[in-house]
Formats: sequence, C-alpha cells, structure tokens
Amino acid sequence: MIKMKPINLSSITKNGKAIYLAYDQGIEHGPEDFNDKNVDPLYIISIAKKGKFNGIVFQKGIAEKYNPEILKSKVPLIVKLNGKTKLQGSDPISEPICTVDEAIKLGAKAVGFTIYIGSKHESHMFKHFAEIEKQAHAKGLPVILWCYPKGQSVKDDSSKEMMAYAARTGLELGADIVKIKYNGNPSDLKWAVKSAGRCKVVIAGGVKKEGNDFIEYTKGLMSAGAIGLAVGRNVWQSDNPYKLVDEIKNIIF
Repeated sequence: MIKMKPINLSSITKNGKAIYLAYDQGIEHGPEDFNDKNVDPLYIISIAKKGKFNGIVFQKGIAEKYNPEILKSKVPLIVKLNGKTKLQGSDPISEPICTVDEAIKLGAKAVGFTIYIGSKHESHMFKHFAEIEKQAHAKGLPVILWCYPKGQSVKDDSSKEMMAYAARTGLELGADIVKIKYNGNPSDLKWAVKSAGRCKVVIAGGVKKEGNDFIEYTKGLMSAGAIGLAVGRNVWQSDNPYKLVDEIKNIIF
C-alpha cells in the first residue's frame, strides 16, 4: 500500500489558521476595484508585510515584476496559476497562465487555481487542476483551490448546497485548502466544512462590507470551522487597513 505523505501547511498557516491578502482582482474584475493608492502593488505588499499576513496572492505578472519587494517582505507568496476576465459569458473558463515550476522560481510557498463548478467547461478545468496538483505535490507545494459555482445551471452560488458542493469538490480533487464563498449563515458553513473533510476551508472576503459587518462576518466563519480568510477589497479598500487587519487577526487567531 502506498502511503501518501500529507503536505505541510505550516509555511502558509499559523497554528493551523490563516489570513491571506488577495490581489488577483485586477484581471478578474478589472481596474475598477482600484483607486490611486491601491492600484499600486507596492501598497499591497506593504499592507501584507505590516499586517504579517500568512500569504499574499498574486498573478504571475505582478509576482515577476515586483518579485524583489515580495521576497524582501518575507510574506509567503501564493501564485495564482490561472485567470480570466469578467468579460466572459455565463459559462466561464479559467485557463492556466503560469506553471508550477515558474511559481517555484518566483519563490512561491503555495499555488492557487480557480475552477468554476457548474460551467460547461468544468471538466477542462478539472484536467488542468489534476496536472497542477500532481506537479505541486511532487515538489511539496500546497495547492489552494478557488472553487466557485458558476454557470447557466447555478441559480444561487452561495446557497447551503453550493457551499458544500464547492467544499467537497476541493476534497475530491485533492486540494489542501479550498477557498469558497460564504453566505453569512454559520450553520450552512458548518456543513460545508464537514463536507470538505481533511481539506481545509478558507473563506473569500467578497465584496466590500461597511462598518462592523465584516467583523461579524469573520466571527461567523470562524465559529463554523473555517481556518481563516482570503481577503482583498475589504482590507486594501479600507481607509484604515491596519486597524481592520488587527481586529480580524484577533478573531482568527
């Protein structure tokens, strides 16, 4: 019997918990998410460094062009290996734009990959993920799956059923961590976390939330058994990102 050695997540977690700063929105959503300050990747790197994040998520281009500053920050680099624009139709596909070997050369401590379950192209993305998971695990690199229900057959992408489906897909495909959307109901999320089994669950930060809403959102997801957050806009669009990060970390850790 072949005994598979589990991937060590200690390079991108702290005591089994994590907060990641996501900045792959430029290609995924377009520059409309940015202002004159947060459009600069150096500002994002500074937030990640001062906030002592467990990882910072970049696409290949930023990871290459800002590599000296990323490595100097000592924040673990997570490279997204695929991407798409928001200009696609109702059945999206996200193709690879970076390889595992390229990510390793850039100093990545983990790699990420998006699959849209429910899209008519999901089998194509499954195939790419399988190869990436094989290559990354052969090098001891953790794999994070961004798993989002999206397609003509998906009516509510954050329903209890869809959250659990996304989480279970992460487990079944061999991801070490699965990133899913959260509908704000801890009871629903508990079922998704249970469905993920030994695949850890992190929650997408989602759209910008006002006031205390994001704090309550974070409390709910942690009470349901998620290991943490992969947050972008709610932090780097904030007027006081460092204060918010401190509050979030107090909840997560």
